[in-house]
Amino acid sequence: MKYPNNDDSIIKKQSIKLSTRKTSSLTVLFAILFFFVGLVQAQTEWPKVVPSKDGTPISYEIYGTGEPTLVFVHGWSCDARYWRAQLPYFSKKHRVVMIDLAGHGHSGSARSQYTMKAFGEDVQSVTEATGSRSVILIGHSMGGSVIAEAARLMPTRVIGLIGIDTLENIEYPMTREVLNQMIDPLEKDFEKGSRQFAGEMISSQTDPQLREWILSDMSAAPPAIALSAMNEMMSQYITGGSAKIFDEIRIPVVTVNGDQWPINYEANRRHMFSFDAIVLKEADHFLMMDCAEEFNVALDKAITMVLQKKVK
Repeated sequence: MKYPNNDDSIIKKQSIKLSTRKTSSLTVLFAILFFFVGLVQAQTEWPKVVPSKDGTPISYEIYGTGEPTLVFVHGWSCDARYWRAQLPYFSKKHRVVMIDLAGHGHSGSARSQYTMKAFGEDVQSVTEATGSRSVILIGHSMGGSVIAEAARLMPTRVIGLIGIDTLENIEYPMTREVLNQMIDPLEKDFEKGSRQFAGEMISSQTDPQLREWILSDMSAAPPAIALSAMNEMMSQYITGGSAKIFDEIRIPVVTVNGDQWPINYEANRRHMFSFDAIVLKEADHFLMMDCAEEFNVALDKAITMVLQKKVK
């Protein structure tokens, strides 16, 4: 029988020790890696979904902490991405909620009619899902009509409304004839008509890439959904419903507007608990995107104004 000499035995023992050490080190390393991967996954805020009153799934995202909660509502044929320049600024001291209304972004699109009231119910479902009892609704363009509907549905949660380039005159004398003239180009050729419609609201000074992105994105909206929403929104001005709803909402309203259209302070104040506006010179309809820094400061001021005037 052959026996190993002492040198061979020592070498084998050292090899076993080194192998054991390497295995132990790798085990620790993998444990650390898995810990940090798990930690990152735990901190990731994935988009959420909540059913609206009619069962339509509504997509939304939440960032940051701090009250009041700010719920951002996009405009016609847009989605939550249009607020991306506001997220880093406002999520530092507020809980920020970004919502895709039904038929927009990642939300469901099975409705046959896209009314402002139904959009308001979308906002209600998302807002109630956050659990916040102190909420400021912020709506761009068509979103101004939507947040008014949502505020009427949540009188104990919503402490103020901020319209973004909207609500210039809630008594605007719209007629069916004018509305038909507005919708006709969209019905004939939605892509061409919507590019023209949106293009007239974008400043010639806007970055060309941003301009093209907005036009391409909005003109790619589902025509049936866009036409329904447009008709429902503008019909409120024909019936007077756009003004009457504010008779029921006893909370402060502030707008941050570009200077493309005049603001009828007197008409708005006839129906609103209080109304103030911040006007940014040479800003267009998409001011939260094409002059984001100036807009964020103005919106921050609007939030302060709401808090100073909120009903106690």
